Amino acid sequence: MNNKLKDKNTDELFKAILCLETIEECYDFFEDLCTVLELKSLSQRYQVAKMLSEHHVYSDIVRETGASTATISRVNRTLNYGSDGYKIVFERLRAKDRDNG
Repeated sequence: MNNKLKDKNTDELFKAILCLETIEECYDFFEDLCTVLELKSLSQRYQVAKMLSEHHVYSDIVRETGASTATISRVNRTLNYGSDGYKIVFERLRAKDRDNG
């Protein structure tokens, strides 16, 4: 974990996010919290990470997400050298899909 990020305010934000129960609640909360552009940027980076983890090539990712190659490279760096946050989420979502499928 990056200690530069950890503080009381961020802890409270994450606790608030963890109490959301539905996608609709997430839409409501994040619409209040973020600008449209901020939320679009977050969701774009998530899609880039997902596609990279599925071994898509940069040109496909650019075409599908509209992300720049610089953004794709930054996300790729976090997948390879980051805190494994994406990996945790992807594994849990795959397990959930298996349990529900």
